Amino acid sequence: MKMTRHNGRSGKHGTYNPKHNDRRFDIGNSDHIDQERAKQNVYWDCYQGFRFPSDQADEEQITYSFEQIERAYYFEHYGDYCEGQHERNRQSGHSGRDRTPDDLWKDKKTCPEESVIQIGTMEQSVPPEVLAEIAAEFFEEFQQRFGEHIHILDWSLHLDESTPHIHERHVFDCENRYGEIAPQQEKALEALGFDLPNPDQKPGKLNNRKMTFDAACRAMLFAICEKHGLHLDHEPEYGGRKYLEKQDYILMKQKEKMVAQDRAIESKEAELTAITVRIEDTETFVDEVADTAYEKAVKAVTQTVQEEVRNEDFEIIAAQRKEVLSDSRLNENGRQFAGKIFTNLMDRFKGMTKHISDRLAAIFRSPEKKDEIQQPIKRSIRELLARNKTEADTANAARRAEQDPARKKKQQNRDR
Repeated sequence: MKMTRHNGRSGKHGTYNPKHNDRRFDIGNSDHIDQERAKQNVYWDCYQGFRFPSDQADEEQITYSFEQIERAYYFEHYGDYCEGQHERNRQSGHSGRDRTPDDLWKDKKTCPEESVIQIGTMEQSVPPEVLAEIAAEFFEEFQQRFGEHIHILDWSLHLDESTPHIHERHVFDCENRYGEIAPQQEKALEALGFDLPNPDQKPGKLNNRKMTFDAACRAMLFAICEKHGLHLDHEPEYGGRKYLEKQDYILMKQKEKMVAQDRAIESKEAELTAITVRIEDTETFVDEVADTAYEKAVKAVTQTVQEEVRNEDFEIIAAQRKEVLSDSRLNENGRQFAGKIFTNLMDRFKGMTKHISDRLAAIFRSPEKKDEIQQPIKRSIRELLARNKTEADTANAARRAEQDPARKKKQQNRDR
């Protein structure tokens, strides 16, 4: 018998919605759901605890959906983070990047992760009460080991489909550098002590702490199942590998090799993409870099002008001061009086050079002048990004061609 635990956050229709899990939709339109057996389903969430379909039919008992529970959790636990980020965005002039807890709940990077746990198949599966006991023990141990940074929001035991199974949703979070609790998976797993599968290699799609965490959860589930006397297949069999004919086995190994090559290509593409464009909004990036370059240029120009004016004229005043004070016809009182005059002159000149630099900076910062200066900077940045993207696309195409002879020949013909 097999045990499966699949994880995910989104599909072709966007992030997963927990309405399927707590049956908050018209199940009469779903052919694969048995309406009578749906009455045996079990639901749990972090605010209301256990509940059953009969609770929803009781008009005097108010029950909240999984969707309402999860959104309430996000507002309660990540509201401070959102407010803090709003203030930081305001100070940096990027209030358009503000996000609400609702936005975090819907974003595929920060939304809850959903796990589906199933033991057996349509032909053979464990009794529902055994699955429920195993799940309860697993969630309890899960909470004890990971509850500081991974929080189970809700789960449901479905007995109304072909095979009993469980849907469970949880969120990863950790304190950020501002002391706010924010949903962030990799940082949460790092705080829990999970290492990369290959610590000597760079983190990536095929080398991340989530892989280590999933392996630990799978080991926990197997151990609990064994305590209940279940003997499960620890290694997946691809269509009964040990019974395959030799030719079938060879074909299967070739397919596995192709999958591994595709994964390697995808990893390289992701790495090149990350190197080429590390931002989601290119125009915002261009504006930020142009602003930074512009501010540094204005500062450098005004400082240079100020220093050049000051150095040249200070030398003239210093030479005049030396010539006057060295005149033998002046007595001591005359020298002191002349010295004070030159000192006052130097102080007044310092104020004049500051006024010149301030005035120059004001001219540079006028909207018309700023736009005039920034346009060449922006063009250069866009050209550089476009050139890097072209080089990355060419490298990706060449790499794919190396893996596929037909593509390689096609690429060679294109190059000619």
